[in-house]
Amino acid sequence: MKKKITLKQIARELDVSISTVSKALKNSKEISKDTTEKIQAFAKLYHYKPNNIALSLKNRRTRNIGVIIPDIVHHFFTTVFRGIEQYANTKGYNVIACVSDESFEKEVINMELLANGSIDGFIMALSAETQLKNDFHHLIEIIDQGMPLVLFDRVTDEVICDKVVINEVICDKVVINDFEASYMAVKKLIENGRKRIALITTESYLNVSEKRAQGYYKALEDHDLELDENLILRLPYQFEDETMSEAFFASNNLDAVLCVNEIFAVRAMRIAQNNGMKIPEDVAFIGFTDGILSKLANPALTSVAQHGERMGNIAAKMLIEKIERDDEIERDDEIETEEESFRTEVIKATLIERESTIN
Repeated sequence: MKKKITLKQIARELDVSISTVSKALKNSKEISKDTTEKIQAFAKLYHYKPNNIALSLKNRRTRNIGVIIPDIVHHFFTTVFRGIEQYANTKGYNVIACVSDESFEKEVINMELLANGSIDGFIMALSAETQLKNDFHHLIEIIDQGMPLVLFDRVTDEVICDKVVINEVICDKVVINDFEASYMAVKKLIENGRKRIALITTESYLNVSEKRAQGYYKALEDHDLELDENLILRLPYQFEDETMSEAFFASNNLDAVLCVNEIFAVRAMRIAQNNGMKIPEDVAFIGFTDGILSKLANPALTSVAQHGERMGNIAAKMLIEKIERDDEIERDDEIETEEESFRTEVIKATLIERESTIN
């Protein structure tokens, strides 16, 4: 028995718009005879029938959005969630939040639970373990089922196996300009006269950290400073205090540190101070996030502001627009629609200078 398919699947298979398929099935004179015959033959072959029950259920939206974040420790993720909720509430949507705890398994379970009729779409940042495994089948399955998805901050573009792209995670995304932001921070340190600039980061499979590392490398190169691998400290994503070695500060003649998040930065500043270093006289610090820890640190931490609330606002707006556009198409087959498109919004980070860099 041939598998039944939807208007969207027919349109994708024949490389036409959904409205073209709909009109052809209704023998509209707007569609050429050849195209109409091709579409009707394909629909007949696969036993296409309008699914009025499914359409009715689809139009009974829950007005709930599912949000999955990697953890609740980092201030950044809480600000993104706040931004999502603020915008969603103004549009009459509720937000259901889940935490993956950086676990691939929990991320998959959360998606399966929420996708079972509880929500209209997802907003999420990938867990560390998901990026380590390079396994995004659960995202692709959600997309293939027609569930709108927006990724933020920790995103992925493709699934790679043996250096060959085997599938793509095609959806809307919201990120900051991580490479440029890191470059900007290192450039500022260099302009302040710093020459031995260290980087405290995570494993390279975390795409955000890797982009920030690339910005660090490029800034050193453009300012004729030699890259010293001894000045790069990579920490596990499940960070514990004892993993940040005091020997790193004691044995390296460094005068500045860029950290990929504020937790690393605040802990690093304490270790530097325990080693007798004065901040910023002996060593300057810059971190990412610009959260509560940055403001309350002693001295206050110069930070790259990631504008989490704005990122959340944009992610929610993108998702709700996608949900309501899909509803409009389902309600009225006569609407002229373009092929479905996706976009990546890039938010420009800014540097907030405080006592950790200002003499």
